[in-house]
Amino acid sequence: MAKSDPLASYKAKRDFTRTAEPSEGGAAVASAPSFVIQKHWASRLHYDFRLELDGTMKSWAVPKGPSFDPTDKRMAVHVEDHPISYREFEGEIPEGQYGAGKVIIWDKGIWKPLGDARQGYRRGKLEFELHGHKLKGRWALVRMKGKSEKQDPWLLIKEKDEFQRPSAEFSVVDEMPDSVAREPDHPEPPAQARVGKKSPLPATLKPQLATLVDSAPSDAEAWLYEIKFDGYRLLARIQEGSIRLFTRNGNDWTAKLGALARQLESLHLPEGWYDGEIVVLDKNGLPDFQALQGAFDTTRTEKIVYYLFDLPFCGGRDLRQLPLVERRALLEAVLRDAKATERHEAIRYSASFEESAKDIVVSACRMGLEGVIGKRKSSRYVSQRSTDWIKLKCSMRQEFVIGGYTDPNGTRSGVGSLLLGVHDETGALRYAGKVGTGFNSKMLNAIRQKLDALHAAKSPFSAASDIEKNAHWVRPELLAEVSFGQWTKTGRIRHSVFHGLRSDKPAIAIVRETSMPSEAVGKSDRSKPSAKGKEPVLDKLKVTHPERVVEASSGVRKIDLVRFYSLVGPLMMEHLKGRPVSLVRAPEGVKGQLFFQKHLETATMTGVRQLPKKLDPGHDPLMEIATEQGLLSAAQMNVIEFHTWNAVKTVIARPDRMTFDLDPGKGVEWQAMQEAALLLRAFLQELELHPFVKTSGGKGLHVVVPLQRRHDWDTVKAFSHAIVLHMAATLPRRFAAKSGPRNRVGKIFIDYLRNGFGATTVCAWSARARPGMGVSVPIGWDEVEKLKSSDQWRVQNIHERLDRGNQPWAEYGKSAKALGKAMKILEFKPGE
Repeated sequence: MAKSDPLASYKAKRDFTRTAEPSEGGAAVASAPSFVIQKHWASRLHYDFRLELDGTMKSWAVPKGPSFDPTDKRMAVHVEDHPISYREFEGEIPEGQYGAGKVIIWDKGIWKPLGDARQGYRRGKLEFELHGHKLKGRWALVRMKGKSEKQDPWLLIKEKDEFQRPSAEFSVVDEMPDSVAREPDHPEPPAQARVGKKSPLPATLKPQLATLVDSAPSDAEAWLYEIKFDGYRLLARIQEGSIRLFTRNGNDWTAKLGALARQLESLHLPEGWYDGEIVVLDKNGLPDFQALQGAFDTTRTEKIVYYLFDLPFCGGRDLRQLPLVERRALLEAVLRDAKATERHEAIRYSASFEESAKDIVVSACRMGLEGVIGKRKSSRYVSQRSTDWIKLKCSMRQEFVIGGYTDPNGTRSGVGSLLLGVHDETGALRYAGKVGTGFNSKMLNAIRQKLDALHAAKSPFSAASDIEKNAHWVRPELLAEVSFGQWTKTGRIRHSVFHGLRSDKPAIAIVRETSMPSEAVGKSDRSKPSAKGKEPVLDKLKVTHPERVVEASSGVRKIDLVRFYSLVGPLMMEHLKGRPVSLVRAPEGVKGQLFFQKHLETATMTGVRQLPKKLDPGHDPLMEIATEQGLLSAAQMNVIEFHTWNAVKTVIARPDRMTFDLDPGKGVEWQAMQEAALLLRAFLQELELHPFVKTSGGKGLHVVVPLQRRHDWDTVKAFSHAIVLHMAATLPRRFAAKSGPRNRVGKIFIDYLRNGFGATTVCAWSARARPGMGVSVPIGWDEVEKLKSSDQWRVQNIHERLDRGNQPWAEYGKSAKALGKAMKILEFKPGE
């Protein structure tokens, strides 16, 4: 009896004279079976997950794609087997063919069954390891009970291991959306060469930062502990005998630390990046933060000691992927060899302890130390805050922004108390209380001199009623290191003690530090996927309150919005570049009060730039989104919408586009909106203009006409009004020329008011602060009649549109026309 063809169903669905998909073939490799995940823009975007087994690729369609979070159980619909050669397919399946749409190889690699793969597949529980460019570790495919008649529903689940990541922290489909087709077929296995990869020494390096926790993790054997030094973080870059010393924020302090640089140079250490902390020790050999601050104030830095605790790069190799214990062993050996010939007490290795964390913390606190740092032995080095490094403090202590001070009493000089603040998630500086102890007279006078140089006329705090009336205000630039007993319910600190001023961190970065429960510390951060593509969002930005729901009906969280702007950022910058922008902020979510912000105000956002005041005389300076990072910074500050001007900053007096917002009145059906857009397009073409269209993300459509910069605002606005009047007069049952609900019941108001000086329209690719979180998306005129609604694309399904991107507007830059001819056709005379 002949064997049935396992590919019969696959072949029956396809016409191989029309599609480039393979009909069969592909060599199996029993020792290293392959897997592939193909991102597929069919009728709906999904991810085709395929495992090589028994001569074919067993296949599942995963609508949402995989997740590193074990609590995310992703639906995986079992579909027909595909040929092994399909793992190499990337391209376009033509219209009319099964699965028509674009296909890319999103991930690929090898897989290893855990147990009997054939038996697991038959029984509906297939467990395996993946070694891909993006997906790694243990996974499972589990068949759900109650099969459907056509296709079996399964679940794709990440199993708990060192590669798991909470969804609030990392989304692989959002942060690594691109193809890996050009990457090696089989990525390096997890166990890499112990010497690290060959790599040129990078010019800059951001340090790994620790997360504050309330107790030590339960898996004690996986951790080592070091003293938490009361000093400044410092990274040393050594190359060809040249020593450069950098703070955690990348400031070059080599000149300030000349003696330390000379001592490092004399050790002749291998080239690399060395990570550590600088301190000044007291007579008992304990770090003294005030003494360290005094050393910088007097420029007497010879007594500074540099404790080294990590070695991310060394000897032409990138060591960041090696476990911490191996990097530290190499660092200890390097320092031991260097000191064999010349001893320098200023350069020291930071010893670690593997005793009980509780005992170590108790000992540290008894000695008067700030606390301890715990580090996972197996962790990689990552340039971000990580739960692989944790802080356990003896008392509550952090940095505060100084916003003012009070006068001294009695015989005291300088200042009485410093008034302290921290930034909230909106960027506002919130009053957090004061500190009046921990000073000496010399210190008080030195601080007063610094405060006098920062005198301000008004309070920098956003709101506070319990500040003393005789307070003096300063610009919020200085930072104070303060320990305290507790936070009150009203957000004030109690029993505070001043330890010193800091100058190694920016004021805007200071927020209230909160501890994470030790149970929330994941098993490891060390497995972050490293396939080429977008750098993960959280490497660049600390997102506060990531799980806060921004819009309830869609379930969009703050982290989802940040990831959305990371995805659309490259597309959106084409529409934002050089244009003044206004922001819509929603600190309490879409249903709360919305704020329209036209100026940067006091809160700074990385990538958001203040424009020259002359662009809008008589008003505060405008702002622009200067980089993609500005979108993320704004989203972190609860910005949802971005609205742009119709002119660029370099030629602000002459608009370079004309915008018409088709706004439906009560009772207008969606089909009428589609017809209205096409009618407006036809009329604009009669005027020999070249219009483009985009969804508004709300209820309407936006028609945008690129212009040559030959007319001022008043002329462009007046002409756009004339166009609207003509449309309303020609088709009075369809269009209204006046705004207001009463004037447009059953009609569409073509809003021309967006063409005045200072007026704005929501930017292409911006999300909307509305139920469902629709997105304004550029479309082609041939798509208008196919649209289901103006919010067809939303924050949660924007992946379905990213493959088209700005392509529908590809001719926009070449289509700008002068208005002279159009004015003649419409018999419009400027100034009348």
